[in-house]
Amino acid sequence: MIPELGPLLSPEVLGRRGELPDEPEPVVLTGERIVLRPYEPRDAEELHAVTDGSPVERLGRKVGAYDPDELVWRFIPVGPFADTDGLAAFQASMVARHDSLVFSAAERDTGRLLGSLSYLANRPNDLKVEIGAIWYTPAVQGVGVNVEACSLLIGHAFRLGYQRVEWKCHADNQRSRAAALRLGFTFEGIQERHQIVKDRFRDTAWFRLLAPEWPRPPQPPQPQPQQ
Repeated sequence: MIPELGPLLSPEVLGRRGELPDEPEPVVLTGERIVLRPYEPRDAEELHAVTDGSPVERLGRKVGAYDPDELVWRFIPVGPFADTDGLAAFQASMVARHDSLVFSAAERDTGRLLGSLSYLANRPNDLKVEIGAIWYTPAVQGVGVNVEACSLLIGHAFRLGYQRVEWKCHADNQRSRAAALRLGFTFEGIQERHQIVKDRFRDTAWFRLLAPEWPRPPQPPQPQPQQ
């Protein structure tokens, strides 16, 4: 007996495989408080300034001096950066990947930059894409900016015809894992020793969100104390 392979996909769903590009097309996405636009090299200076540990104010929220490793870069494969050139080189390496699209997140009203996030591992033939490389200035952490930004990317992906959005993070990154669940992602498991990051093995937590599951109202963020 031949095992069942599952239902055939509709022509409409299958048709998107030949229409979606290997490299995600640039787009500007606007939310209530923020706007996402494709990263530009000139963004590096301001992005470094709001994530280098110096006091910063964004969206009306101020934080004093902070540890950039602890609050921004601990679970990112690189960083903290001593200067703008280091951050610029990292962003350039992300932009150079032909299966990705790097965004800068900015205040909608002022254009001041808040951080960055990306589409990664674009696989149009399988109608799936990943959201990752997410980092923000501490001034806007814990106030719903990430939920708004990721919701914009998720909604756009599903409108394009993707059927699966993935989220991967360091297994010990509790903030990222909580964010994934808050957005409606389902935890799929831990891939042990998935990568070597900062000279250490990284166990990776995998999450996924499927097109029929969206939109799902995200849980509200828990306010974080100001420094």
